[in-house]
Amino acid sequence: MAQVPQTFLDAPAVRTWCGLALGALGRAREEIDAINVYPVADGDTGTNLYLTLESAATAVEAVFAGYGTGAQEPSLADAVRAMAHGALIGARGNSGTILAQLLRGMAQVLAEGEAGEASPIDGTRLRLALRHAADSAREAVAHPVEGTVLTVASAAADAAEATEGDCGTVARAAYEGAGAALAATPGQLAVLARAGVVDAGGRGLVAVLGALVEAFTGEVVREAVPREVPEAPEAVSEAVREAVSDVHARVGAVSEADLCAEGAEDGGPAYEVIYLLEAGDEAVGRLRERLDTLGDSLVVVGGDGLWNVHVHVDDAGAAVEAGVEAGRPYRIRITHFGLGDVHTGGERPPRERAQRAVVAVVPGEGLAGLYTEAGATAVLARPGEPPASGELVQAVRRAHAREVVLLPNDAELRHTAAAAAEQARAEGIRVALIPTRSAVQGIAALAVHEPERRFDEDVVQMTSAAGATRYAEVVVAEHQSWTTAGICQAGDVLGLIDGDVAVIGPDVTATAETVLDRMLQAGGELVTLVVGDEAPESVADRLEARVREAYLAVDTVVYRGGRQGALLLIGVE
Repeated sequence: MAQVPQTFLDAPAVRTWCGLALGALGRAREEIDAINVYPVADGDTGTNLYLTLESAATAVEAVFAGYGTGAQEPSLADAVRAMAHGALIGARGNSGTILAQLLRGMAQVLAEGEAGEASPIDGTRLRLALRHAADSAREAVAHPVEGTVLTVASAAADAAEATEGDCGTVARAAYEGAGAALAATPGQLAVLARAGVVDAGGRGLVAVLGALVEAFTGEVVREAVPREVPEAPEAVSEAVREAVSDVHARVGAVSEADLCAEGAEDGGPAYEVIYLLEAGDEAVGRLRERLDTLGDSLVVVGGDGLWNVHVHVDDAGAAVEAGVEAGRPYRIRITHFGLGDVHTGGERPPRERAQRAVVAVVPGEGLAGLYTEAGATAVLARPGEPPASGELVQAVRRAHAREVVLLPNDAELRHTAAAAAEQARAEGIRVALIPTRSAVQGIAALAVHEPERRFDEDVVQMTSAAGATRYAEVVVAEHQSWTTAGICQAGDVLGLIDGDVAVIGPDVTATAETVLDRMLQAGGELVTLVVGDEAPESVADRLEARVREAYLAVDTVVYRGGRQGALLLIGVE
C-alpha cells in the first residue's frame, strides 16, 4: 500500500524518518565504508553512521512503546528529543558524532514553540531546523574543514532556505543541495581527489536526507551519487545551484596547507578516543582547549550536562584524564589505528582472518580487560545502556574470524544477540550464540575455549561449562518493590541467585555471605567473585575466608570488575 504524502512533521513522521534512514544507511554501509579516506582511512564511517542512527531510532521507538497501543501518542518534542539523545549516547566515530550534533541541532528548533502550541511543523520551521543543525555541527568541530560532511550539511541548509513550500518540498531541496555539494567534495579536499571518491560522511548525510524526503512524500529517492558535479544538472533546481555556488565561494579561501593541517596528509595520531561526559558548560569549554592541544579531529557535541567527546591523539591516557578533570567520563572507547599509512589513505595489506574468535558483552572495564587478555573481543555495556544489535555485529566484524562464538552474558540481551548473529551469518560468518546470562558464566565458557578443536565441539564444551555455573549478584534496591523473597525498601541490599531475589538484607557483606552459602549448599568446586568499584573493600577478603573455613575443597578466584552496575557478581562451578 502506497504511503500517503504528508506536508508537515509530527512524531509519527520522525519515527518513519528514523526507520527509513536506518534502512538507507544499512544498504549504503559497505559502500560508505569503502570510500572512507578522511580524516582517517579506517573504513568504518558507514558502520559508525549506521550505529549512531540505530541508537537514535531505538530511542524513538522506546518513546512510542511507552505510550502503548492506545490512541495517545508522543508529542513531536518527545520524539525529536529522544532521537537527539539516542544519537548522542550512541554516536560512533568522527562522522557519527557530527551526525548526532546535526540531529540535536534540528531537535532544538523542532521542539521549540509557544506555550501550548500543538500544531505540527511546517516547511518554514524545517528550514530553520536544517540551518541550525548545520551551524551547530560546524561549531562543534574544533577546526572545520571543507569538502566534508560539514560542507554537505551547509549546502543542504542553503538550498532549503532558498526554497518555499511544505516540508516535502523543503526536504527535497535540501537533499538535492546536499547531493550536488557531495559531488563537489573531491575538488575541495585533495585526499578525496587522489582516491577518486566523495566524502564518506557527506555520502551518509545524503542518505539520511533522502530518507527524510521519502518520509514526507512516500517517494524513494535515487541513492546513487555522482562523483563529479555535472555542468548542467537538469534535476537540480536554480536554488540548489546557487546554494552550491555559495559553498564554493566560502571554501575558495581554504588552501591545501589548511586542509593538510588536520593530519590526513602527513600522517596523524595513533588513537581515536571517544567517551560520554557529564560536565557543565564551563568545564567543557576548558576541555575543548585542552584536547585541541593534544590532537586533531576534535568534535564535542551535546549540552545540558551530557556531552559526546571525540578526538584523535597519540596520548589516549591524557585525553581521558582531561575528561576526568572536566567531569565524569564513561563509555570510554579507545581505538588504535594500527601501523602503516592509515592516515594517508594508502593501501594496507589485508589482515588474514583468524579461524575462530569469541565476542562477549561485559558489564565493566575490569572484566573487559580480563576478557581481552583471554583473547576475546569485548563489548562494554553500561548499566541501563545495553549495546544494540548493530554494535554486536560490528564487534563480530572486528574480531575478523571465520567462526565466532557470541556470549551475551545477560538474559535481557538474548534477542539482541540473536539478531546480531543472524546478520553476521548473512555476511558469511559462522556464528554460535551461547545464551550466557551472566559475565561469570561467560568466564567459565571462556576458560574451556580451545580454538584448535572442531567448532561444534568447542561450542558444546563452552555451553556445558556456562550451564554448569550458577550465578548470583548483589545489588542495592532503588525503590520499594515486591520480590520473590518479600518486600524490599529503597536502599536494601538484594542477593539474586540465577536471576531471582533470594536474600534481602541491610549489609552488603552479610548478604553476600548468605548468598554464597546458599549457592554452595548444592556443591561446587570453584567460586568466582567479580567485585565492583562501589563494593566494600573487605567483601572479597571476607568471602574468601568464609570459603576457606567452611568449604575445604573449594577454590576461590577474585577479579575487579570496575563500574559494573552490581556491587558483586558470584559464580559457582
